[in-house]
Amino acid sequence: MGEHDSLPSFEEAVLPHLDAAYNLARWLTRDERDAEDVVQEAYLRAFRFFSGFHGGDARAWLLKIVRNTFYTWSHTNRPLRGAEEFDEKHFPVHSRIPYAEEVLLQNDNSTLVRRALKKLPQNYREILILRELEEMSYKEIAEITSMPIGTVMSTLSRARSCLRGVLTTLMNEVPMPSSRRIVNVNA
Repeated sequence: MGEHDSLPSFEEAVLPHLDAAYNLARWLTRDERDAEDVVQEAYLRAFRFFSGFHGGDARAWLLKIVRNTFYTWSHTNRPLRGAEEFDEKHFPVHSRIPYAEEVLLQNDNSTLVRRALKKLPQNYREILILRELEEMSYKEIAEITSMPIGTVMSTLSRARSCLRGVLTTLMNEVPMPSSRRIVNVNA
């Protein structure tokens, strides 16, 4: 029995991660149909290059393909027209604002969180999705994004800070009981 005999088949290694692939594609594309197209193309690429997979973390391998497929797809299908750089001045980070995780736990309204995630720059949204929703390790995220682990950690920190600011802004825009409103005492 050779080394390749012990490797899982494409179906065993890659198909179980279809939900994770779709979840990442959905957050990157912000559209269900586009996400389906990206995942379909990613799975075709994964199948085509499965002979190059030598074992290891199939989910991280697949999500890297999904991510790369998205970027290729977006350059073809979504040229940058009128895109603006994220301006942190619009969403300042204040020391008295609770951590994003606390806001998520306190606020049972997932629509607010989804709106906040959509407002983040793509690289921040991507890192948060991989870490918080897909529960991937820093090492796995580094592998998927081709970033050093330190860069993953610092980007994740900045992404959490931006998410906190966006959530605060959105929560203060939405009419709610004053007990749930976050008040900026430094203003």
